[in-house]
Amino acid sequence: MINILLHGCNGKMGQAVVNAVSQRDDMKIVCGVDPFGVSNYDFPVYDSFDEVAEKTDVIIDFSNPSLIPALCAYAKTNTLPSVICTTGLDENQKALVEDLSATAPVFSSGNMSLGINLLIELCKKATAVFGDGFDIEIIEKHHNQKLDAPSGTALMIADGISDTLERTPQYVYDRHAYRAKRAKNEIGMHSVRGGTIVGEHSVIFAGNDEVLTITHQAQSKALFATGALSAATFIINQSRGMYDMGDMLG
Repeated sequence: MINILLHGCNGKMGQAVVNAVSQRDDMKIVCGVDPFGVSNYDFPVYDSFDEVAEKTDVIIDFSNPSLIPALCAYAKTNTLPSVICTTGLDENQKALVEDLSATAPVFSSGNMSLGINLLIELCKKATAVFGDGFDIEIIEKHHNQKLDAPSGTALMIADGISDTLERTPQYVYDRHAYRAKRAKNEIGMHSVRGGTIVGEHSVIFAGNDEVLTITHQAQSKALFATGALSAATFIINQSRGMYDMGDMLG
């Protein structure tokens, strides 16, 4: 039985993880940590990690970037494997996660969907075939409550494409600020926020007289919760270090 500490349990993704765990018999949530909102779960929920007394095997995190320092401190002290799904981390927060990986195994991904990770591989293939003969633009759409833009997934896609290109591209987020023709080394990223859109990512490869568009749509948050549980099962058997979806699927 895998004992889970769910960080950010009161949020929408936290609730999705609770529901996903309830359908499995090989793991359980023994406690949650969340200073925001209220809950009515059958496990205790604490305002901070200082209150946690339960023995846990892994942390699953769908929280807020501001809470990452506390998570990393607790996981480091207790050498706990962690699945960090929170996006929008700044450089200092990313450094804390990297530092944690020197002590404990850390699974970090901007998106827990198998389909998104396949999309990234397809985009890498397209980039290798097209070279610099096609312009690349990424459009991401999410619900109106999402805080960060562009999404962590859009950045994952751009980074995957960037790794395939011979020269490092420039990420352009706000094209109206430029009064110049589009440079060949640009990757444009555009964010849409509205309604209850779970998540949609489209990558446009625009060449002379032809356009290829690769799109992934998430229909429910449940798929991200399922991915996080798979990551938790994977990471508890790993040694210290940083891991991502590629490691789990490979």
